Amino acid sequence: MTSLTTSDLVRNDLVPAASVRGLTKTYGRGDTAVHALRSVDLDLAPGRFTAVMGPSGSGKSTLMHCLAGLDRPTEGTVTITGTEITALDDDRLTHFRRDHLGFVFQAFNLLPMLTAHQNIWLPFELAGRRPDAADRERVEQIVDVLGLGDRLDHRPGELSGGQQQRVAIARALAADADVVFADEPTGNLDSSTSAEVLAYLRRCVRETDRTVVMVTHELDAAAYADDVVVLADGRIRAHLVAPSRDEVVRALEGGAR
Repeated sequence: MTSLTTSDLVRNDLVPAASVRGLTKTYGRGDTAVHALRSVDLDLAPGRFTAVMGPSGSGKSTLMHCLAGLDRPTEGTVTITGTEITALDDDRLTHFRRDHLGFVFQAFNLLPMLTAHQNIWLPFELAGRRPDAADRERVEQIVDVLGLGDRLDHRPGELSGGQQQRVAIARALAADADVVFADEPTGNLDSSTSAEVLAYLRRCVRETDRTVVMVTHELDAAAYADDVVVLADGRIRAHLVAPSRDEVVRALEGGAR
């Protein structure tokens, strides 16, 4: 395990998958103001699986929402693969999210009337985009990595929770997203199914060279990540590479800076 400055993970010849500078998010004003993020600087390297952790109220969900363009910071910048998304107006930001970002949610968010195959291809339908040969080859690889080949004709109600979450992951990866954000993706799954889904997610990072940023409060889930970012009181307490469970615990308890 190594505790890093925010620039150490990104080589000089690589553009960070995600980068924030001076990121501040404040809710309310005056004496009732809540400072969810306090001037955060962070670089996330491409092609890695990063877990974001911290106690309740630490700012981890706010950080992900700002990184994903789902919420705008009070101050500071967010840059995704070279594009400063905090400089985009609402329409351009919507198009950027559609074309460059993927999302996996705790609640799966699959359309129940569609088959797994149709749910996976839904981003193309919504974008009015006809998939080409490269798209079909990529999705075929993702389906194979996630072990969904024999479940494509099933609707969500005919799938287990773990299978539904794998379909949701495939949908997030299908449109060739630069960064996939996962918000407590195993929160509705039992421990065995959670391990299965996290192993598939890690395999996707390894075999398809995707960047995944996952918010989680579970140490077992964080163990599947390459790197762990620990927040406390709206600030980054530690940025750890390949940490052990004990090292993550120490960081959460304030032992790593």
